[in-house]
Amino acid sequence: MRPPLLNPLFAGLKGLSGIGPKFQALFARLFGRDEPRFVDALFHLPHSAIDRRARPKLRDVQPDTIVTVEVHIDKHKPAPPRGRAPHRVLAHDETNDIEFAFFGMPRERIEKMLPVGEKRFVSGKAILYDGRLQMTHPDRVVDEAGLAKLAAVEPVYPLTEGLSNAMVRRACAAACDKLSELPEWIDGAFLKAKQFRGFRASLEHLHKPQELEDIQPAGLYRSRLAFDELLAHQLALALVRSDMKREPGRAHYAEGLLRAKIEAALPFSLTASQQRAADEIVRDLTSDDRMLRLLQGDVGSGKTLVALLAAAHVIESGRQAAIMAPTEVLARQHLARITPLVQAAGIRVEILTGRERGASRNALLRDLAFGGVQLLVGTHAVFQDDVVFSDLALAVVDEQHRFGVHQRLALADKGIATDVLVMTATPIPRTLVLTYFGDMEVSELREKPAGRQPIETVAVALDRLDEVVEAVRRAIDGGARAYWICPLVEESEEVDFAAAEARFAHLQEFFGARTGLVHGKMKAADKDEAMERFASGNTPLLVATTVVEVGVDVPEATIIVIEHAERFGLAQLDQLRGRVGRGKDKSTCLLLYRAPLGPTAKRRIEIMRETEDGFRIAEEDLALRGEGEVLGTRQSGLPGFRVADASMHRDLLETARKDAALIVTNDPMLQSPRGEALRMLLHLFEREDAVRLLDAG
Repeated sequence: MRPPLLNPLFAGLKGLSGIGPKFQALFARLFGRDEPRFVDALFHLPHSAIDRRARPKLRDVQPDTIVTVEVHIDKHKPAPPRGRAPHRVLAHDETNDIEFAFFGMPRERIEKMLPVGEKRFVSGKAILYDGRLQMTHPDRVVDEAGLAKLAAVEPVYPLTEGLSNAMVRRACAAACDKLSELPEWIDGAFLKAKQFRGFRASLEHLHKPQELEDIQPAGLYRSRLAFDELLAHQLALALVRSDMKREPGRAHYAEGLLRAKIEAALPFSLTASQQRAADEIVRDLTSDDRMLRLLQGDVGSGKTLVALLAAAHVIESGRQAAIMAPTEVLARQHLARITPLVQAAGIRVEILTGRERGASRNALLRDLAFGGVQLLVGTHAVFQDDVVFSDLALAVVDEQHRFGVHQRLALADKGIATDVLVMTATPIPRTLVLTYFGDMEVSELREKPAGRQPIETVAVALDRLDEVVEAVRRAIDGGARAYWICPLVEESEEVDFAAAEARFAHLQEFFGARTGLVHGKMKAADKDEAMERFASGNTPLLVATTVVEVGVDVPEATIIVIEHAERFGLAQLDQLRGRVGRGKDKSTCLLLYRAPLGPTAKRRIEIMRETEDGFRIAEEDLALRGEGEVLGTRQSGLPGFRVADASMHRDLLETARKDAALIVTNDPMLQSPRGEALRMLLHLFEREDAVRLLDAG
């Protein structure tokens, strides 16, 4: 149960005056959750700040700087009824004149804000326009009383369209007001050595800075919070790991007959790294310790096959296995890919998604409970309470980052001492493997299966769009199949799919009924049908959002066009490119970009042209953009921290990991006074899964 002291923070923002349903929705988008809460505002930190302490006389104002000036209002020059001229306000002090310009603002509002003959303090960016000092749409206009309340250093927050900085600042300040003084969870000696302030004081310095340095990412206040977040994360991982070790594992013995039948049915040989990974996993499965292993491999490196060989081992020992995928498209694709192989081995496989209902679902669940189904492929539907296994020995979680720790545990809890294998197609730099997966064992697949052709990657400016359409048309007329990926517009599925609809309509003019469309807002059945029509060649051109990013497998597709490639992160470009080059034919990736390219976007495209090595691309991505971006959900799928940055706070990460290990060794149930404070930390950073493990004993 959450400590009562924290309850006010987890209340909805709708309790804040002025936050009606419209703004609720905007805050929900900003924070990336359905119900925005005060705790979300608490950890929504400013990225910069405005110093409003510069208050020069008008003659001393430096153009292109933010200043606060004390002026006397002389005259209004309202905008003419027609045309685009602004409403102008003339003002002066004893040293010079200044003009304030307002576009599209009601005259009455401007006259009330800047009344003629009155003194006002006006803050904003000053420029020189036609040799005169001017300020367009000042940030602040206040009288003497308002000046006393004006923040000298004003934090500037990440925003979403429709939300002003003032509104976000108000929500963050209100969140600070709801935060009580909390017991200290950081080790006293470390706290003193780092000169960290308390948790509450650090947050207040970030949301109500006194100096510009207060909000620096490497500054004392943010570093303190970064350590808190890293400690919460590492402690949660350590507790999960400790819980798995506390419950003894089960050894699964098999002669390897089913594995041999699957390998015999393959049209190719295993790569050296597939062979090595499969052997490592089988070694784990035959030991008495519970397995918790991460299998990471580049796009198209054959992770599913390695997982199937692991499943075959436990099935031969008389037990069951499950493979969890984050989407129905992926689950059905896994099923299609493994069905011929499991048939050759005589293994019964079934699928369970939200689509399976009624009598057929009941029959499947009955067979699963009695052991008739040996391998279950599914989505989140597998977590439901009525899904009961006869003897689940191995849980494989594909694209681990799409599932929380509690879901991983929920699947493992459906068996006795279930072994867990998590897979990711996003190669992760070593630092971040340690960050996100603790001391999990890691297997890597670094080779492409035999027969895979290299992908030719070409960068083309968007003003040559017509040439690209024509080239794609010629290829499709020759029997090729192509993806056309629409750009990321913003963090909004709504807007992204609108862009896809528009490009779909445009390409239909050239390709007619040969054009398909798939995006995240479609119903699962419609999405499957669109993918099926593309896979069968009925619609050889598929327009899509990044819903096809992970795992979609159509070996006949040999062309991928990625529109506005400069908007994507490197890891995601690599994921998307991996949709082609999966068959025996030569493949091409066209990166369409809008010129001119900034230095980072230019380097990204250069790297994509230089290499197909996903591990090198992941390292380059980390170097270019830092962990926060590399692990941003839109860029690579992995969940980024809200405060910490693994590239900037690497030393803190190391300390947090060691501290977490020590805590779990010395106080495994968190029952000491510091342990109680650490429980509060886990709740605060929403690592309740770890607390539930403790409470379950």
